[in-house]
Amino acid sequence: MNTTADVSTIVLIAVVGYQCMLLAVGLWASRRTRSSSDFFLGGRKVGPWVTGISYSASASSAWTLLGVSGAAFAMGPSVIWVALGSLSGMVLAWWWIAPRLLEASHQQQLTTVIDYLIAPNENRRSNALVRSAAVIILIAFVFYVAAQFQGAGLAVTEVFAVSDTLAIVGGALVILIYTWLGGYWAVSLTDTLQGVVMCLAAITLPLGTVISMGGLGAVIELIDLGSWHGGGTDAATLSAIGFAIGSLAISLGTFGQPHLMVRFMALKDHLARRTAARITLIWYLVVFSGMVLTGLVGRGIFDSLNNNEQVFFALSEQVLPPVLAGLLLAAVLSAIMSTADSQLLVCASTLSHDLTDETLKGSPQVLRRGRWAVLIVVLLAVLVALFLPAPIFSRVLFAWSALGAALGPTLFARLLGWQIPDGVRVTGIWIGFGLTVALSLLPNAPGDILERLLPFAVHSVLLIWGRRR
Repeated sequence: MNTTADVSTIVLIAVVGYQCMLLAVGLWASRRTRSSSDFFLGGRKVGPWVTGISYSASASSAWTLLGVSGAAFAMGPSVIWVALGSLSGMVLAWWWIAPRLLEASHQQQLTTVIDYLIAPNENRRSNALVRSAAVIILIAFVFYVAAQFQGAGLAVTEVFAVSDTLAIVGGALVILIYTWLGGYWAVSLTDTLQGVVMCLAAITLPLGTVISMGGLGAVIELIDLGSWHGGGTDAATLSAIGFAIGSLAISLGTFGQPHLMVRFMALKDHLARRTAARITLIWYLVVFSGMVLTGLVGRGIFDSLNNNEQVFFALSEQVLPPVLAGLLLAAVLSAIMSTADSQLLVCASTLSHDLTDETLKGSPQVLRRGRWAVLIVVLLAVLVALFLPAPIFSRVLFAWSALGAALGPTLFARLLGWQIPDGVRVTGIWIGFGLTVALSLLPNAPGDILERLLPFAVHSVLLIWGRRR
């Protein structure tokens, strides 16, 4: 980024200050973390603002600021279907799934989503089901977390003259420390800070663009001009329909995300849930609209970019005053660096709670194992980010779709009270995951409709067929 030395200093101070604040949150949260329930669920006492904003930030993360804006730059107005897909999944999750998970969490003292998937009237835990779900969660989240670390590396290298390796390792170290110390409270509070920063960025950049361009009329002209640039989606009607359906199918992935479902389990009551749902809806509308607009305007300004996912930074530098652009990039950079914590915590609960002996549940040993599990997953994700890089949008979308297809139908069956044999459930989980992996290796179709829709549908049909009547 070409700014003066003074601006670079301001950016550096802002980034370092934000990271120090995250560490301070971790230290504060460590005082409230005395048991495994505190570490993984915040003692089930979390309020609406923290839950609503942290859910939004955790669900959206780096792929919204960089991925959605980059997709809008590459695909044009067609990207609106991606935003609508994410929004529809969030609405169903908050207004239908959330009340049921909250109730079950408090009544049955559940700690993880896998706990919920095991029917309460069973006399024994299905070890095959637990292990299958745990393995898939760990595999998907290592790649998911790696994408977040990679997003942090992209942001750091755009602002400072440092290597990707240093950026990724430095960001991962900060996340490791505060997640290790404070567990769910630290993760939720830092995600709330991140969500506020993302929302401010989604307002500031479009507003700055309108002011810089001289009004809405000029911005609309730029968007119209962008529709002729960059290889937009000028496909046949059938292809356009396929893209729309495939993008809307993104919503199916929402229902298999343990780091989102656990937010509902940690809420303190239903009043907090209703307030949090409204907060989440407003946040989604603001942030997704802002990032879609950023990408569309970028299409009109830039003929091409070396990396589509840098359009956020490029537009900031183009339309904002240097100091404001520097502060905005510092804020977004800091937020991106803290997006992986929720997934890390789920991995920790999977390794230390779900895969541990029943007699140890709730013991101090589980808390210690949880902290070491965070370290293991951080190391694996850093290695993937460094040695197996991939586009952020594609990597997150793969992990999102794989978890949705593997766990989503099973969660719905559990919510509906269906009685399904263990063998059918385990088979369904692996079919959903395996089909997603196989289809992800094929050439991309418009909207990736097969990858996003077919595995979920096949898994669902299997559960309906195997349902005990």
